[in-house]
Parts: sequence; C-alpha cells; structure tokens
Amino acid sequence: MTRFGTGPGLALLLHCSLAHGGVWRKVAAPFAQDLTGLAPDMPGHGKAAPWDEQGDIHDVVTAQARSLLERPAHLVGHSFGATVALRLALEQPDKVLSLTLVEPVLFAAARGQAEFDAYMGESQDFLAAQQAQDWPRMAQGFFSAWGGGMAWDDLPPKARETNTALMPLIAGSNPSLIDDCHGLLDGDGLEQLRMPVTFLRGGQTQPIVAAIHRSLMARIPQAREIVVPQAGHMLAITHPDAVSEVLRENVTVGVS
Repeated sequence: MTRFGTGPGLALLLHCSLAHGGVWRKVAAPFAQDLTGLAPDMPGHGKAAPWDEQGDIHDVVTAQARSLLERPAHLVGHSFGATVALRLALEQPDKVLSLTLVEPVLFAAARGQAEFDAYMGESQDFLAAQQAQDWPRMAQGFFSAWGGGMAWDDLPPKARETNTALMPLIAGSNPSLIDDCHGLLDGDGLEQLRMPVTFLRGGQTQPIVAAIHRSLMARIPQAREIVVPQAGHMLAITHPDAVSEVLRENVTVGVS
C-alpha cells in the first residue's frame, strides 16, 4: 500500500486493473497537509502478493479496501477500482464523504443500451481468448480496448509479461462487472446515496463508458459528470489534475 500526506482527513484511492497504488501520487500531492491518502495495491499488482485465484476477486479487493475505511473518507476510484468504491458507498454510506468515480467499468449498468450491445460485439475475440485461456491473446485485446491508446507492441517486454500474467484476474472480474453478481444495481441503493458523487470520463474513451455513467447518474441524486476532452480511459493517470480538482472541491467546501 502507498500512503500520501499526513493531513487529518482521509482519502481512499483505488486503482484500475494493471496499475498500482502509486499511480495516485500526482492526484494526492496537492493535499498533503489536508488529507492522509491510502492507496492499496490489488492482488497481483504493485507490491501485493499474487492473486491466489481463491474466491471472487471483487469480494477480495472490496474486503481489502473496506478494512481501511475505519472512519469517514473521500473515496476515489478508477475503472475496476471505481466499481469497488461504488460498492463501499452502497454498503457503508455513512463512511463515505464524497465519491469520485473515474470511468467505473460496471458494464451491467449499460445493459439494454446500444453501447452495451456494440461493446460486447466488439469484444468477441477478447472473450473467446479468455474462454480458451489464451492469456497472451487476451492481454493484447484487453490492452487495445482499455490501454488508453498505447500500442501493445510499444510496451517493454517485462510490462507485456506482467500484464499477460494478470489476465486470469481480469477474467475473474467479469461476473461482477458484466453480470453484476454482487447486486450493485439492485433495489434502491443508488437512489439512497446522499454524498456528492462525481463521474469523470475521457472524451476519447470507449463509448460504453458514457452509457454506464448515464445509467448510474439517472439514479444517484447528487451526481454530476465531468468530461476531459482529450483524455482516454486512463485519465486518472494521464490527466491527474482533473481528478485533483474534484477532490479539492470536496475537501475545501467542507464535505465532512
């Protein structure tokens, strides 16, 4: 886990798949005097031990994050990490001061919309590779869709090897992200959220992200969306100032 700052407030920062807690450094830097930021590494990421493939990966990561939520905090999550942040807010809304969701990949939220059907159609090769446990092929397809525009062949060999090794974990996330097996969309939990909720997406990201945001925002009372025009899916890393600005607003307006 990476720790940022020594301030009295608490922020929990949850990274995307194939990244690590340290990627939040530029987001957290302006708040060293205001917040203590905790950024855990998902299993198999950063300095964390490899995932043992026991249990459900969304359960595992949520339990890890939940253990750090000892008092009310600002939650910030990107991609898979954003779905975990949303789950925590639904489970323990009294411990979440604000919720900043950077492109949460809860694909199930877009089900029934054209973008969902298009994305699933475009993902057939990727999903077939997953079914065959052809991890190198799956890694190329995953990175092509969600790598923020960087070409797979431009990655250093070690990075390609590391990303390929994480594909079983990506495959293990599908029940939670595509099928919502943990019921994040069930009942009226979204409608009951009362903390400020901000969605961020890149203007050049996958179209399904806009559909996910649209569906979730229709149900969350205090939700807004910010679009970063020149950014792709990895905007939490490529455009950290956009995320910092949202966090700054939540901290300085006295969200507590």
